[in-house]
Amino acid sequence: MSNKDNCEIYCYNEEKVTRIQGKLQKEDISSVARLFKALADENRAKISYALSQDDELCVCDVANIIGSSVATASHHLRTLSKQGIVKYRKEGKLAFYSLDDEHVKQLIIIALAHQKEVKANV
Repeated sequence: MSNKDNCEIYCYNEEKVTRIQGKLQKEDISSVARLFKALADENRAKISYALSQDDELCVCDVANIIGSSVATASHHLRTLSKQGIVKYRKEGKLAFYSLDDEHVKQLIIIALAHQKEVKANV
């Protein structure tokens, strides 16, 4: 790491630090980290993207979309469900999954837009 991307002296803005630390203590940042950790797996990101493209998909649909076994897709869907990213409903012997809410779809769209900007600026 070069000195160009570091402060050359140690000093900080006490007002800013105190204000932001106070806000940080009121937020549940660990749950945000868990959300992004769940989405950090490529298969789970693919599943989340697929569910952002349709209202709901059955486990077999998801397995075919991501190119995995039904067991693998089901495992990833359970993880996403535990994190509150997706929800499911049973219809007979089928399990249908959908995104828990619009926020997850927005996160996927924003992340893809950001990635396109990064690639365009390289």
